[in-house]
Amino acid sequence: MLIQPANPPATGSQIDGNAIRSGTFWPELDPVAARAAMRLDGTVTAERLRGALIEAIASVNSQLADWRRTQQSAGYAGLDAVPADDIDGTSMLVQRWQRAVLCDATATLTERYRSFDSTAAGNKKADELDTTVDDLRRDSRWAISDITGQQRTTIELI
Repeated sequence: MLIQPANPPATGSQIDGNAIRSGTFWPELDPVAARAAMRLDGTVTAERLRGALIEAIASVNSQLADWRRTQQSAGYAGLDAVPADDIDGTSMLVQRWQRAVLCDATATLTERYRSFDSTAAGNKKADELDTTVDDLRRDSRWAISDITGQQRTTIELI
């Protein structure tokens, strides 16, 4: 006989909470969808995920503040109203904003959840995470550049 617990485990939406809103111009961000897109398991708590997403939204929106004001001055009430091609039914600009936010949040969480293992294997894993964090920050920056129409720039030190 299978006995059901009195309080069944919460589903993703109950755990991660409501959508995150950021004013009227930017789209809402669903933490459940973000968790799935970021491929996060239960080791990242709902509170940490929400905090990382809020900080990432604040950072991305801050970097896009002048661009947003220009779009609003042109009469566009929201990011989804700014003319752009749609891919899979969603504006490319919305998709790029989401990418910038998710990459930034994932980078932040990856930095916070690094292994503190001081063995050779732990040090190697930390070095690999550094590359991942750098790649995520780059991808976030590129998404922002794509939104604003700025060229991506790669500089190499010699």
